[in-house]
Amino acid sequence: MLRHMVDTEVSVEDAEETIEQLRFSFWYGSRSNLNFKFLKDLTDDEFGSFLEELLDGVANAIDDGDPTDVIDVAYRWQVRAYTSHLGDPDNFPHRHRDTPVAALGRPLSEARLALVTSSGHFVEGDDPEPFGEPDLTQAEAEERIDEFLRSAPELSVIPVDTPAERIRVRHGGYPVQAVVADHQVALPLGHLRRLADEGAIGELAPNAYSFVGASSQVRLRKEVAPRWAQQWRDEGIEAILMVPV
Repeated sequence: MLRHMVDTEVSVEDAEETIEQLRFSFWYGSRSNLNFKFLKDLTDDEFGSFLEELLDGVANAIDDGDPTDVIDVAYRWQVRAYTSHLGDPDNFPHRHRDTPVAALGRPLSEARLALVTSSGHFVEGDDPEPFGEPDLTQAEAEERIDEFLRSAPELSVIPVDTPAERIRVRHGGYPVQAVVADHQVALPLGHLRRLADEGAIGELAPNAYSFVGASSQVRLRKEVAPRWAQQWRDEGIEAILMVPV
């Protein structure tokens, strides 16, 4: 009996969790939820304020049936958490003031434009098979995010006339539910086709391109992107619409 009580006490103690551990558990942890991975960037006090506002929003939604307050709380705190990464905007590590900006040689209404996204889209039957594994699930991609971050990105080719039901998406770095429900969220091919039909775009390139943006940024910048850029120039593409996620 005594041994049972001791074991129970130990297991309860081991189950104790700090506020910091709770916050981090949403970042690829025991509660992995990419919608709320921003919680790790809050302080414990900020996390407490977030929960207080969230619960107030839930109470309001129960009373009036309007979830607006809950949505607003989640959005505002997500923006606040991610903004903390920036620090001094003038010293933002990913800002490159010497980055060349190439002006279009002619109006967009006369140019050939291609869509490029970092959303992880691909066509059914043309799975890029990250790490050599076919049919990797979204959950497995999230679990292996560290491997993605160390790997070179791989470009998927998506013909612009591909039916929506044949388009797939997998990305370990963001919640894909909204994109699965409507690929236009991150792969706006329908919108671009309409703009081309209306003459706002001279011509839509026959292929769109996608890759998993959660990848080795050094390789992307120094090795992969220059190669892709040359490929697109060779294809006569004059403008790129970049859709980051």
